[in-house]
Amino acid sequence: MIKQFLVSILMILPLAAQAAPGDMPAEQQMAIKYIQALTDHDYRTLASFYNRDSVFKDRTASKTYTGRRDIIEFFERAHRGVLEYDFNIEHMYNSGSLVVMIGNYHYRGPGSLFGKPGKVIELAIPGVTTVKLDLANHRVKEHEDLMDYQTMQDQLATQ
Repeated sequence: MIKQFLVSILMILPLAAQAAPGDMPAEQQMAIKYIQALTDHDYRTLASFYNRDSVFKDRTASKTYTGRRDIIEFFERAHRGVLEYDFNIEHMYNSGSLVVMIGNYHYRGPGSLFGKPGKVIELAIPGVTTVKLDLANHRVKEHEDLMDYQTMQDQLATQ
């Protein structure tokens, strides 16, 4: 009887240790809503996170876009024809308004974007995404991606 009780407690502890979304810092909650809008291609919601001073940087690709219009136009072009797109966040932390998310971007879409017409390409690209937030005004000041494009190239070579 005691053994069953202890086993039951040990099985419940990992569930109790997981943080509920409301237990996360407000910065992390906002970052998750932002990433959700991005991966859902919800440009109306995404636009609400930007102003004319917002910056998106893909440091690995040496690209920078400034302002709501330029950032949204970039994402609309980048997402054209994409069948699936999500970010599996494996680790997240913040220091004040800076939120760091580490994980894998999953992409499934037309191979023509990668020089492989007629194919559907699937990629899982490791990356680190950071966002600097203005929590009071519900804005993303800066979004920066560091992506493992070598892994992407390796995956493309096998498809």
